[in-house]
Amino acid sequence: MKDENDLLANLKSQLEVHNKTELSENDFKQILNFINKGNVFERAKILRDRVPYTNDKGEHKTIELINQIHWCQNQFQVTHQVTMEGSYKNRYDVTVLINGLPLVQIELKRRGLELKEAFNQTNRYERHSYWAGHGLFQFIQIFVISNGVNTKYYANSPIKARSFKQTFYWSDVNNKLITQLADFTDVFLEPCHISKMITKYIVSHESDKILMVLRPYQFYAVEAIVERVQTTRKYGYIWHTTGSGKTLTSFKTAQILTNFPKVHKVIFVVDRRDLDYQTTKEFNAFSKGSIDGTNNTNTMVKQMVGDNRLIVTTIQKLNTAISKNRYLSRMETLKEKRIVFIFDECHRSQFGKTHEDIKKFFTGSQMFGFTGTPIFEKNAGKNEYGKRTTTMLFDKKLHQYVITDAIRDENVLKFSIEYISTFKKKDHILDIDVEAIDEAGVMNAPERLNNIADYIITNHNRKTHSREFTSIFAVSSVDTLIEYYKLFHQKKEAGEHNLRLATIFSYQANEDDKDAIGNAFIDDEFESAELSIAAEPQVKYGSQHSRDYLEEFIGHYNKQFSTNYTTKDSQSFYNYYNDVAKRVKHKQIDVLLVVNMFLTGFDSKTLNTLYVDKNLKYHGLIQAYSRTNRILNELKSQGNIVCFRNLKGATDDAISLFSNINAKDEIIMQPYEVYVAKFNQAFIALLQITPTVNSVNDLQDEEKELEFIKAFRELMRLKNVLATFTEFDFSDLSMDEQNFEDYKSKYLDLYDKAKSSHQKEKVSILGDVDFELELIHRDEINVAYILKLLAKLKDSTEEEQEKQKKEIIEIMSGDAQMRSKRELIERFIQENLPHIDDSDNIPEEFENYWSKERLLAIENLSKEENLDVEKLQEVIGNYLFTEKKPLRDEIIGMMNTRPSLKERKTVAERVTDKIIGFVETFINGITGS
Repeated sequence: MKDENDLLANLKSQLEVHNKTELSENDFKQILNFINKGNVFERAKILRDRVPYTNDKGEHKTIELINQIHWCQNQFQVTHQVTMEGSYKNRYDVTVLINGLPLVQIELKRRGLELKEAFNQTNRYERHSYWAGHGLFQFIQIFVISNGVNTKYYANSPIKARSFKQTFYWSDVNNKLITQLADFTDVFLEPCHISKMITKYIVSHESDKILMVLRPYQFYAVEAIVERVQTTRKYGYIWHTTGSGKTLTSFKTAQILTNFPKVHKVIFVVDRRDLDYQTTKEFNAFSKGSIDGTNNTNTMVKQMVGDNRLIVTTIQKLNTAISKNRYLSRMETLKEKRIVFIFDECHRSQFGKTHEDIKKFFTGSQMFGFTGTPIFEKNAGKNEYGKRTTTMLFDKKLHQYVITDAIRDENVLKFSIEYISTFKKKDHILDIDVEAIDEAGVMNAPERLNNIADYIITNHNRKTHSREFTSIFAVSSVDTLIEYYKLFHQKKEAGEHNLRLATIFSYQANEDDKDAIGNAFIDDEFESAELSIAAEPQVKYGSQHSRDYLEEFIGHYNKQFSTNYTTKDSQSFYNYYNDVAKRVKHKQIDVLLVVNMFLTGFDSKTLNTLYVDKNLKYHGLIQAYSRTNRILNELKSQGNIVCFRNLKGATDDAISLFSNINAKDEIIMQPYEVYVAKFNQAFIALLQITPTVNSVNDLQDEEKELEFIKAFRELMRLKNVLATFTEFDFSDLSMDEQNFEDYKSKYLDLYDKAKSSHQKEKVSILGDVDFELELIHRDEINVAYILKLLAKLKDSTEEEQEKQKKEIIEIMSGDAQMRSKRELIERFIQENLPHIDDSDNIPEEFENYWSKERLLAIENLSKEENLDVEKLQEVIGNYLFTEKKPLRDEIIGMMNTRPSLKERKTVAERVTDKIIGFVETFINGITGS
C-alpha cells in the first residue's frame, strides 16, 4: 500500500470481512467521519467501541473495529513504506494493520545506530504527518523500535508524555530478554499475542490522558493470577521488586477479575490509611470512578454488600467489619461468596491475628499477595503463631521479578553506597565494630551528631546535583531525630545553610529501633490511637515531650510553607503527612528527617539520596534503599545511599536473600577509583577522534561529528556519576576542568547546529541524536550569578578585566541555559558597562537594559510573524504561568492574517518555537537578578 488512498480502500474491505457485512460508499463515509476525531487517547476509546452509521435503507447499524473478547479473531496484515504527507512527506518503515487500521508501527534502524534515534524518529513523524488526512495513524496503539540487535516496544501517547525511559524489552516468563528482531517478531508480533496486548494489556490512564502498556513481567503476573482463579481455588503470591510498577499490575489483575461472572467481588487490601487514599486515587486515574473511597468502616460495609465489584480498603477496616457486632449481620451474607482478595505489600501486614481472622471469616475467598520483599525463614519476625513466611500464608509463588532483573532492564537504578566514618578511631574502636558499641554513649554523642549534620550540609548539593533531587535522612529513634532536627535548625538560623527541612514521626512511647527488620514498619506509621493506620493493635503514647517537639517542628514547616497543620487533631496531622509527601515529590523539601515513616511504600522519582544513621536489615534495608532508585532522566544515574554506620554486612545479607550475593556488582555501583579509570579511558577515546578542542571545527562530515558527540556524551555521563562521590576532585582525572569546559562548548555548538537545521527541516543525522542536555544544566549559573561577576569585573584593573570578560563569556558558552543570553550580555558588557560609574548600580542598569531588549524582541516577533502584540503578551503570560506549550488555536488566534489550513500547522509550530526561544532568552534564569 503506497498511500492513504490505498489504506482507505483496504480499511473498507477489511471492516466488511471482519463484520461480515457490505458497506456502501455512504456507509463508509459516515464511519470515517465518526472515527476521524480527537487525539491518540480519544481514538483509543473509539477503537474499543462500536461505530454507528445509518445504512441506505435508513436502518441504524453499528460495526466493530476490533474484537476484544476473542482477540485472535481479527484480520491481520503487514505493509511497509506507506507514504503520508502532512507538514512534510514521511515514509514509514513497517505497519501492522488489524482490521485495516494501523495499530502497530515499527521503525527500524541499521545495526550500530542507537535505538534512541528510532524513538526520536517516531516523535518526528508524530509532529509531521501521523495526523494527516483522515488521521488513521493516530490509531497506533504500540510502537516497536529496533536496530536488529535490540528491540523495544512502548505505548502511543502525546509527545510530551513520551520518554525513552518508558520503552521496554520483551522477555520470556523467566525474565530472559528477547532483544533480537527476528526472535521478538516470532513472540511479540505473533498475531494472537499482539492482538491480546492491544485489547487486554493497554491501560488508558484517565487523569493523564495517556496510554500505558504492561511490561513483560507485569503481563506474566496478571496471566498467572487470572489462570489460577479460572482453574483453582488456591492462593498465590507475586514477588516483584520495589519500584517495578505493582500498582498497575494489581489494577489490571483486579480489572480483569471483576469481569469474571463467577467472581463476586475483588477486594484490594492495603495496610495504611495513606495507601488507601493513594491507591484509590491511582486506580481511579486508570479508570474514572472505578472505586469510591472507603472513608470509614460503615462506608466499606455498604460497598461490600452493595453492587461495587472492586473495593479498595485497609486491613484495619476489614478487621473491624468482621469483628464488631454492629456490622456482622450485614457481613454474614458474604461469608461463602467467591471473593478474591489482593493484598498489597503483603510482607508487612499479614503476620498477625488479623490475617487469620479474615481467612476464617470469608470461607469462599481466594487470596493473592504482591510484595517486593517476601518474608522467608531468615527474615521472619515471631508472633503468637511462631515464624510465618509468605509461602505459609499465600502458598505458591506465581511469578518473580527481582531487583537484578529490574536493574538489567533499566526499570530501576543501581545504588551507590558510601560508608562515612563518623568518629575518630581511638580506644580500639573501629567502624567495623559499630554494632557492638554502646549505642547511647557513642552513637548519640553530640560531637558525632554534629559531624554528621555538617557532612550533610557540606555534601548535599553534590549528592543531589545542586538540588535537582531531594533526600530522606533516616535515624534510629525519635529522641535522636529531635536532636538532629534542632542541630540543623540552629545551623540554619546561624546562616550556615539554607536547606529546606521537614520531619514527621509518630509520637508514642519511644520503643527500641527493633533493628528495623520490618516489624517497625507495621507499628510505626501514625501511632496516634485516633488515626489507627497501623496494621496491628496500638500502643498508647507515652512521653509527651516528643509530641511537643513535633508540634514545634510543624510550626517551622507552617511558617516556611504558609500552612496551618497541627498534631492536635488527627485529620490535620494526616493532612500534614500528605502535604509532606507532595512537597518531597515536588522538590520543595531538601532533607526529610524520619525514623520509619516514608521508608516503605513511598514513591518519588525526584528523590535520589538516603542518609542513614540507623541499623537496617533484610526487607527493611531493601525497602528503605529502594526509595532512591526510581528512574527519571539521564541526570539521575543512581540512588545514593550514605551510611553513617557500617551496614556493609547487613547490605550483603539483604542482597543474598532477595537476589543472590554474586549479583552484588549488578546492584551496587563500583567504587570511585573504577569510575576515574573509566573516565580516563573515555578521554583517550575522545582524543582519538578530536586530539584538540579546535580539531572539533575540522570534523569533515556529520558522521564524524556524531562520533565526537557520542564520545563526549559518554564523558559527561561518567562525570555526572563521579560528581556525586564525596571524594570527587577534578585533579584525579587525566583531563583538566578547563579542557572539559572547552570541549563542552564545542559540543553545545554542535547541538545548536543540529537544532537550527531541524527548524529548517534539513534532514540531518544529528537531528535524532539525544544530546542529554540535562547533564549540562547547572542551576547555580543564572543571570544573578553573572551580575556578581560583572561587579567584580568593573572593580578590577584593566588587564584583569580582559581576562575576566573572557571567563564570563566562557561560563555562558558552557551552560545550556545561558547560551541564548550570551549575545545580549556581551553587548551589555561592551556598550553599557563602561558608562556605569559604581558597580552597585549594575543590577539596576542591567534590569533597564534587559526590559528594553525584551520589549524590542516582542515587537520584532510580532512584526516578523504579523501578530497582535497584546494577544502575544497574553499567550506568553499564560505559558509562563501554566508551563504548558500554547495550543495551536491560541497561536492562530494571535495572527492578524490567518494562514491557510494547509500552512496552519507549520506556521503555528514556527511561532511556538519562537515564543519558547523568547522565554528561554529573556525570562528563564533571570530570577534573582
